[in-house]
Amino acid sequence: MADFVRARVVPCEPVLDGGGPAAAAALRRLRKEAEAEGLWALPLPEELGGQGLPLSSYAHVAEAEGASDHGPVALGSASLLDALMLWRHGSRRVRECYLAPLVAGDLRACYAMTEPDVPGTDPFLTTTRADEGEGGGWRVTGRKWFVSGGAEADLVTVLARTDGRAPDRDGLSLLLVPATSPGFRVVRELPVLGATGQAEIELDGVAVDGDHLIGRRGKALAVAAERLQLGRTLRSLRWLGQAGRAFELMRERAVTRTRSRGPLGDLQLVQRLVFESLLALRTTRPLVHEAVARLDAGADAHVEVGLAKVAAARTLDLVADAAIQVHGAAGLGPDTALPALFRTGRAARVLDGPDELHITSVARRVLRTDPA
Repeated sequence: MADFVRARVVPCEPVLDGGGPAAAAALRRLRKEAEAEGLWALPLPEELGGQGLPLSSYAHVAEAEGASDHGPVALGSASLLDALMLWRHGSRRVRECYLAPLVAGDLRACYAMTEPDVPGTDPFLTTTRADEGEGGGWRVTGRKWFVSGGAEADLVTVLARTDGRAPDRDGLSLLLVPATSPGFRVVRELPVLGATGQAEIELDGVAVDGDHLIGRRGKALAVAAERLQLGRTLRSLRWLGQAGRAFELMRERAVTRTRSRGPLGDLQLVQRLVFESLLALRTTRPLVHEAVARLDAGADAHVEVGLAKVAAARTLDLVADAAIQVHGAAGLGPDTALPALFRTGRAARVLDGPDELHITSVARRVLRTDPA
């Protein structure tokens, strides 16, 4: 996997970053190459057309796969969260219509939860509504933003209030919305520190079939929590992979960059940056794999996932920053992956809940725990 990402995916990053037809063509080619190498959809269940690699084994692969932001899409694992959600909580029609093409890479799905002017950490304030229509269907109205992959998605899982009113804890439901539905509109792209991939979408009375309800009515947060636990762990693994990539770039620069008095790596301040980065990587990896082990065993992993998410985000932020410092001006320009890695590291401290949310959540759980 590491060889595939390094030799096949990384050289395509400029094209993939640009989007459009060229990026789509590159992804199709990478998909075929991944299938030929036996690397396609490794963590997806075999029943869905994947290779059924258990999480405990896939975790090591995920780090190598995630060294590039485009790795999961190019190798077919990006659909894991959506596929598992639809498989476990979707209706028979949803499973029959969408699962196979989703796992095969012929359909793209995304998850729309966050809204403008509503704290993303407080879903009880969701303003998007789904009202019952004729024939048992729904009419969905609202706006979502920072929807990852929203501009290219064929299917969007939307969090909407079906009962009650904000801030009721019950009454939120998940609805699977085909992006071709009348009233569904991509409002704009939302660059994150200059990078594409996020979108703002609008739903103006979008009709959704009744059997496109995901999970039980009013119980969306139980499904969302299941998805978020795994999603945060996968992100942490991929951030580790990107931090490792930044570390290798820094190490190589320190060894090969010479000054009049010798290699850059002879400087003690550079050595300190290398040491602190390696320390962060080595101490974060066990935390992330502890979260993996808890999830794989079906145990409560809230504390472990919270620790892993914050540690991995901080590590990527720290290592990418150190690597840029060692590169000097070259680390700010377009000739290395460091600007993209640094951008991801900074965004990681907000994505999937800001660090502050996880810090307080973990602390409260620990303080409530009976030491006996």
